[in-house]
Amino acid sequence: MFVNRRAVQIEWGDCDPAGIVHYPRYFAMFDAATAALFAAALGYGKLEMIGRFGIVGFPMIDTGACFLAPSRFGDLVTIESNVTRFGRSSFEVAHRLLRGAAIAIEAHEKRVWAGHDAGDPARLKGRPIPHEVIDALSTFAPPLQES
Repeated sequence: MFVNRRAVQIEWGDCDPAGIVHYPRYFAMFDAATAALFAAALGYGKLEMIGRFGIVGFPMIDTGACFLAPSRFGDLVTIESNVTRFGRSSFEVAHRLLRGAAIAIEAHEKRVWAGHDAGDPARLKGRPIPHEVIDALSTFAPPLQES
């Protein structure tokens, strides 16, 4: 599977009064890592992907994480992300946040490839994931990206 690696600098605003990353910030980092994974695999960003495939995005329907070690202001971490499973209109993503070689967090997401429901445009509906997307995310691992 295609694995995307992003270097992320932990910023002051990511941290709580104890000086460690406040856990909701990790989920924002993982959301950005998912968008970066698709951009790296497809060669274009989320905005172009939305227009090209006529979707509104890929909202999350399930997420979780196992926190093994804290990160602090100034740490440089690496987030490794890859799709672990494709369904018809859903997919699962795994994230590993590394401090050096040590795994600090293992996280997962389940998302739906979604567009507006033709019968009720106020509602979202899962759409089949295009083969182009599945093929792109099923290839080799690119080099580390700086963020």
